[in-house]
Order: sequence, then C-alpha cells, then structure tokens
Amino acid sequence: MESSNLKDVTGGVEDAYGEHRAIEEQLVTPWTVSVASGYSLLRDPHHNKGLAFTERERDSHYLRGLLPPAVVTQELQEKKLMENIREYQLPIHKYMAMMELEERNERLFYKLLIDNVEELLPVVYTPTVGEACQKYGSIFRRPQGLYISLKEKGKILEVLKNWPERAIQVIVVTDGERILGLGDLGCQGMGIPVGKLALYTALGGVRPSACLPITIDVGTNNQQLLDDEFYIGLKQRRATGEEYYELLEEFMSAVKHCYGEKVLVQFEDFANHNAFELLSKYRNTHLVFNDDIQGTASVVLSGLIASLKPLGGTLGDHTFLFLGAGEAGTGIAELIALEISKQTKAPVEETRKKIWLVDSKGLVVSSRKEKLQHFKQPWAHEKEPIGNLLDAVKDIKPTVLIGTSGVGRQFTKEVVEAMASFNEKPLIMALSNPTSQAECTAEEAYTWSEGRAIFSSGSPFDPVEYNGKVFVPGQANNCYIFPGLGFGLLISGAIRVHDDMLLAASEALANQVTDEHYAKGLIYPPFSDIRKISANIAAKVAAKAYELGVATRLPRPENLVEYAERCMYSPIYRTYR
Repeated sequence: MESSNLKDVTGGVEDAYGEHRAIEEQLVTPWTVSVASGYSLLRDPHHNKGLAFTERERDSHYLRGLLPPAVVTQELQEKKLMENIREYQLPIHKYMAMMELEERNERLFYKLLIDNVEELLPVVYTPTVGEACQKYGSIFRRPQGLYISLKEKGKILEVLKNWPERAIQVIVVTDGERILGLGDLGCQGMGIPVGKLALYTALGGVRPSACLPITIDVGTNNQQLLDDEFYIGLKQRRATGEEYYELLEEFMSAVKHCYGEKVLVQFEDFANHNAFELLSKYRNTHLVFNDDIQGTASVVLSGLIASLKPLGGTLGDHTFLFLGAGEAGTGIAELIALEISKQTKAPVEETRKKIWLVDSKGLVVSSRKEKLQHFKQPWAHEKEPIGNLLDAVKDIKPTVLIGTSGVGRQFTKEVVEAMASFNEKPLIMALSNPTSQAECTAEEAYTWSEGRAIFSSGSPFDPVEYNGKVFVPGQANNCYIFPGLGFGLLISGAIRVHDDMLLAASEALANQVTDEHYAKGLIYPPFSDIRKISANIAAKVAAKAYELGVATRLPRPENLVEYAERCMYSPIYRTYR
C-alpha cells in the first residue's frame, strides 16, 4: 500500500476494511493441501464464494455445472442472507444460521458481521450465545475449535498439532465452569471461545486462520448434564486441585512450545478461584489476559472516565459501591483504584478506600477479613458489618453503583430511589449477563430515578422513553475492549500484558465519545464505528507496549493508527487465478 493513500484509511468508516489492500488486487492460489478445485473448493469455507465465482474461475477451477449459472456480487449475497436472517423469529435460529454460514463461507460471514455489527452482535455473542451454550449438545453440527480433556493428559502437544493452522496468534480458552451468569456448562461452553474469536476478527481485524478456540474439559458438576444421554463432554465430576493445575500447566507449556512466546492466551469464563490463580501464575511468563477480570474492568473504567463529563469532577471525587465481589467486581475495583492512583499520585492502598464491595454475606468489612477469599481482602475496610445492599447504599451514599453479581433484579426500586435521593445524576451499571441476569432493566433505572440516572448494562437494552425524553442506555460490553487490546498486542509483538495497557485501552475508548454521543446520554460510542475504535485502542496499547519495552516488532511503525488499520483483516472476496 502506498504511503500517499494511508491518510484515506479510516478503519471502519469509508474504508471499513483497511487490511492488506496492497495485495487485495493480486491473484491468490486457494491452497489446502493441494490446490482446492471443483467440489472440494465449494466445501472449503476459507475459499468458497458460492455464486460469486466468476465465469473464468468456474472454468479454471472445474466448477462448471456444480453451481447454478447466475454470477452474483458479494453485496447481493449479503443482502439476501440478511433478509433470510431477519425472517427468523427466535435469536437462537439466527445464531444457528450465522454459524452455518461460517462453516460454509468464512468471508461472507465476516462481511455480514462487520457491516451489520449492531444488529448481529447480540446474535453471535451475549445474550444469544448463552442460550446456544445451554443447547450446544443438541445444535452441535460439526466441531469448531479444539477439545482438550483429561483423556489427552500427556498428549496435549500432539492434540495442538492436529489443528490444521500453524500460525496461531490468539487462543481463547475456557473450562466451562462459569459461563456468563449461567453456571457450569462443562464442554458445552465451547460456544464462548468460538463467539469471542469471531469478534476478534470482525471487530479487531485478526485473521480468522490465526484464531484458535479451545475448551478444556475436566468434567462438570452440573447434574443435569451428567444425567443427559446427549451430553457431549466427559461424564464425571470436575477434577480439582493438583490434577486440574497439572493439566493447565501442560496446556500452557504446549501452547508456548507450539506457537511461540507471542501467542495471546485469553482465559474466558473460568470459576473465580481458578481465574485469579491462573492469571497470577502465568501473567509473568506468558502473554495472557483474562477478559472477565481485566476486559470487563477496562470497559467499565472507560465508561466511568467518559461519564465524568456529564457528572463533573475527577474519578477520585466519587465513591463506588459494587454488588458482587468475584472476578469482574474485584477486577474493575482494582483498575479504578489504579487509575485514581495514577491521577492523584496517591498509593493504591489509599485509593482503594473509595471503593466498597457487597457480596452474598453483606458488606465486605475488616471484621470479616479472616474468612474472606484472598482476592476480596484488599477491599475489607473499617466499618460495622452491614447485611444487605439497601442498607449499604444508605450508609455509604455512593455516587456510582455497579452490579457484577450474576444475579438478576438486585437493584430494587428502593435501592435506585436511595441512589437518586442523594445524587443529582446517579451512575448505575447493571453489568451481569445475559439480559435475564441484569441487576435491573434500563426502564427501571430511568423510571425509579425520575430520568436522572446515567445507566449502562452488560447486555443490550432498547432505548427508553420517559416523560417525553428518549434515553439510550450504554452497553458496557467487553467487545469494545478485547478485540482492540488483543490486536494492539499482536501488531506490536508484545510478550506480556501490563495493567498500564488496560488503562491505555480505557482512555482510548473514552476519547472516542463525542459531544453528540453525550447529548443522547451515551457514555460509550456506537458499535457501528467499532473498527475505527479498535484501531485507536490497538494503537494506544501498542504504543504502551513499545514504551514499556515489551514490544518485539521493530522498528516501531511511525503512525500506529494507520498501521493498525492497514493490518486489519478484510472479508472482501479475493480473485483466484
């Protein structure tokens, strides 16, 4: 690509696919093991174009007669498929149609997802992916990703080598123990890594062939699945302790051995006790990232930074109360404390005192410290014990209320009214997924606060009309952060993830919120610009990697935003020689 055209690239607006345009016009050979042609070419999702094969391609690749005579454009295929998908009434049927398309025609799948991101994101990810995981056994058609179970202990490296792609850059791995707010789904949790990696490509621009979804199956404690004759995973109780950590150690070593130092491993939907343990164990030796702890924290911090404009003041002026003290809650709390510490130069031990957590037993206070799990201990401040959320709200008088409990309908009318009684604009974040598990709905937050709340949630809610004014709820969706963050790590060749990179990602996202967005009550930019947003986040993360000395791709590109946009995957069809 000539440098003179670089300024035309805007990564998601006029030119949504700023990938390797330099080679887009060149002819490519659709290699599989040999050159794919004829019937095998139509069955290969990486190269299949359906009716978009040209007359010349049909001749040179033995496709005559295997396709109807019409030759159509990718745009027409997209139009037809979107019409088909919109005809389905149930989101799960839309999900199945999209997954079927991904198995048939990869580039068309990503073209649809990129061009219709706001409409299709809830289909391929939360909330629909939760239902898909619950029903994964019955909608399971052909395996996606790698399944590594206790049966493969001692042979994980061989299993990784069975995967057809060699140049893997991103792995999303789950053990299925805590899928969204739905609990232990065992082997059926595979829907989560598959969905996340589709978003790495569509929103972040990572090549699909560089992505590998993995489920580690160590059994399940879900009795319903153990009794289900159609369950696709190991029918045994979960392995724990030494047996579990030995398998994970073998997995992490095999990944590094097979794919090198710079492969990003994203831990997804592990149970609290394992999530913290794995992150602290591997963060100094591998390029690892936990989306539930760090991704959620980064996107919520961004919303808080952006909301300072309508709220006024600095982050340190606010008092935060969390409902839920697990991975997400403590991860967000720690990142807020780090950001306040960075702004005020106060030690993080001091800034943590602005933040209070409520768990299932009430307010986390110092008198409970002995019995608390280690990740809750930094948040046990001096105070009399308080048994429930409403009393905690009345006592602490927070300006920001954040729900990460995984339990729906906890922000009751009394709680929201209490928040509104001592805050002109209470900031309420109901982050639990899917929608059914949200602590309150957008309508409830706006109605009970008489239209004064600034509200955001983890899953999408429709706009709400209250007293003649339309409020657009923000969605604190990890999809804003992890694709851009991951892409920034890849384009810089980073070998470690540092907390400063998460802060850089949060700030980059908050900077994308314009006055026009604030006027609508938004504290997150619209998803329609997501590739442009991801390119900016990637550039800031990469810049931080170079600054911290953990980037290996040298020399450093002069303009990182342009470089990020240029490297992004494009789903436009290629022409075959």
